[in-house]
Amino acid sequence: MPTQALQHLHARYVQQARWTRRLRQNLLRRMESGPEARVLEVGVGTGAVLTEFTHRGARLFGVEIEGQSVRFAKGFLARAELIQADGLQLPLADATFHLAYCHFFLLWVADPLQALREMARVVRPGGWVAAFAEPDYGGRIDYPPELEPLGQLQRQFLEGKGADPLCGRKLRHLFQRAGLVQVEAGLLGGQWRLPFDEEEFNQEWQTLRRDLMGMMPLERLDAMQALDRGAWMAGERILFVPTFYAVGQVIK
Repeated sequence: MPTQALQHLHARYVQQARWTRRLRQNLLRRMESGPEARVLEVGVGTGAVLTEFTHRGARLFGVEIEGQSVRFAKGFLARAELIQADGLQLPLADATFHLAYCHFFLLWVADPLQALREMARVVRPGGWVAAFAEPDYGGRIDYPPELEPLGQLQRQFLEGKGADPLCGRKLRHLFQRAGLVQVEAGLLGGQWRLPFDEEEFNQEWQTLRRDLMGMMPLERLDAMQALDRGAWMAGERILFVPTFYAVGQVIK
């Protein structure tokens, strides 16, 4: 993957991490086990979420199937132990970690239940497994109505890439089936504020253009972007993708 593409991917992951930071911090207050904790991120990507743990004193580990992303993450996560591996077959010992988590990951794997079972396997009794964010595009809201095709096409794109755009609604059941206890699942809220955030808008549209190129004529894509910008600036735009989280405890 070219460096520019990796940098764009990292910027997207940072954006997603920013969306979920407050919830993640609230959940972590009851899941961490002090400075000696061993924390694992499965599907670490470029390290956008794991880097937030560097000031907590925990021992950090990350697993990512894409080698170039691992090398990118190592550039600024010197303290973390990062390995290239499949999240469905973690090359890690049983009962090793206090916390194993993922973030916008399960929708992309062929067998999310197996991924959760693997995370549970490597967590110590009393430790935690968490999915901090999994979207559900079946409940996406776009307003004004003229912008609804964006959500419909993005769902088609995800399905075409082998992702499950309805993963979010399945999260609680998956955690139960993985044998986790004290399972809590919930939904991130939505907030819309003025003034218009140009940087956030441009990042979102960079991703949309990459995803939808070829699914919509270029002039139509340009028109949709202009309509989207106008709706945001007018204070009428609502874009909501239900994004679920779940946490559960390991008992063995």
